Amino acid sequence: MRERTPITAALLARRPCLRLLITSGMRHAAIDVAAAKAQGVIVCGTDSHPEPAVEITWALILGLMRHLVPEANALRSDGPWQQTVGRDLHGARLGLLGVGKIGQRVAQIGQAFGMQVSAGRPNLDAPRAAAAGVQWATSQQALFAGSEVVSLHRVLGERSPAIVDADTLACMPAHACLINTARAGRIDQQALIDALTDRRIAGAGLDVFDIEPLPAGHPLRTLPNVLATPPLGYVTARNYRDYFGQAVETIAAWLQGAPKRVLD
Repeated sequence: MRERTPITAALLARRPCLRLLITSGMRHAAIDVAAAKAQGVIVCGTDSHPEPAVEITWALILGLMRHLVPEANALRSDGPWQQTVGRDLHGARLGLLGVGKIGQRVAQIGQAFGMQVSAGRPNLDAPRAAAAGVQWATSQQALFAGSEVVSLHRVLGERSPAIVDADTLACMPAHACLINTARAGRIDQQALIDALTDRRIAGAGLDVFDIEPLPAGHPLRTLPNVLATPPLGYVTARNYRDYFGQAVETIAAWLQGAPKRVLD
């Protein structure tokens, strides 16, 4: 079991010879970039494509709504045949917390399924929502209360504290599902476990966790209404090709005095 180790000023101070730090993607919440710069460490990123995160989001939504895992497992084990009744996407409401590059693509696919799509975030208003092609939820509570599926697509930052707590989850209908492929810190994990255990929400689809790998016996490994994947959102051949290829490219560029994709 390992926890994500933040790269803080204290940790950097123990590496006085460090001069270059490379992360996959162009953002990493665990790296104190300002502290790195103060110590003379250059932090660089790589390109990261949004499509894989969109795809894993929809894999989790479809898997939950149509009970794919229990049905597939029952079929393999000669268990009950057609033991569940799936939920329709067509006509259901999809609520998005965040409509950036990933959120907008998730919205487009939801609309292709015939879903109604709403979105909310602190700096979103009706004109911006309309520009993104979605309906504006006037509050977070309204977004969660009015959606059959809520999917999180906001990153963590100083303006984005952990937001999905017990009170937020209490707004959700009992038949609703919560999807998180963004950051584990977006959700109060214990509040989510409690809501799932008590069946106050129908299910959760998760691709990110506070601790990775999850410890053996962890509730999110065993709850029957959880569809969880070890972070797969970014794990595709194209992303890995760019991550590792651009990391090598960045090292070569840094050695020549011209590092690429420097993070501020």
